[in-house]
Amino acid sequence: MPSNNLTEQVIGCAIEVHKALGPGLLESSYEACLMYELLKLDIPASNQVTLPIAYKGNLINNGYRVDILVSEQLIIELKVTESILPIHVAQTLTYMKLSGIKTGLIINFNMPTLIKGIKRLSL
Repeated sequence: MPSNNLTEQVIGCAIEVHKALGPGLLESSYEACLMYELLKLDIPASNQVTLPIAYKGNLINNGYRVDILVSEQLIIELKVTESILPIHVAQTLTYMKLSGIKTGLIINFNMPTLIKGIKRLSL
């Protein structure tokens, strides 16, 4: 599935979750509901995927976790914050580099209108 089509489908699912729940809940609530929506559409997704660090030829599991990995080609980083900050962008780009995945979405559910809380990243 091309990444543009995939990101559109994920954004549609996120909007569905946001319409039903609104802002103000815990990140884990949005994660569980977004996973439900993705899997309902038969979009392969996993949550809390361990991301090891490759360091001097060794894989070191240091507890980094991708919120949601979709079809092995899209990283979704979920936030419930006032706004998407540069540190959130840096975090997601680092996860993308570590995993070799070229596309990422930051979705901030703490917005009155969800579309204002979505940032697409690519390497």
